[in-house]
Amino acid sequence: MAALASTPDIDVMKQVNRQFVTGVTVVTAMDGETPRGLAVNAFSSISLDPPTVMVCVQHTSSTHDCLFRADHLAINILSTDQLDVVGTFAGKAADKFQDLDWESGPFGSPLIARSSAQMEVQIRERLRASTHTVFICRVVHAAVTELPPMVYSAGRFFDGGALTSLG
Repeated sequence: MAALASTPDIDVMKQVNRQFVTGVTVVTAMDGETPRGLAVNAFSSISLDPPTVMVCVQHTSSTHDCLFRADHLAINILSTDQLDVVGTFAGKAADKFQDLDWESGPFGSPLIARSSAQMEVQIRERLRASTHTVFICRVVHAAVTELPPMVYSAGRFFDGGALTSLG
């Protein structure tokens, strides 16, 4: 008889997750005429052909319902020049776009200036997974700059362009 799997302690899971290095993104969408967004580290490429990505957003986020209703959203991969931006979008400010340099993408989603890369995506599927919604999206616009990406690990931000190669 197989042993029953137990659920790891939440503090252990936090420690495990801190060992994984992630990029830093801000996911944005329009809520009518109002831009909305939040910092998200649960982002991943799924496929290059067709270009498909996913982002995960907690149901309790103040931006979740806007994203759930949206047809398109933008994923802004933050650069090392954007500590101010990640601080704003990780917080709960009423107007996170105040004094922020951004423009509308081809499908209307907010693209944040100074980002390392940006993509606008069409939401194809919304999968409810426990406390989060997984948005499966087709990339419809993409741009990349020369600015190095910001990365996150163990509760700290790092310069993704200054990583030491192991090979």
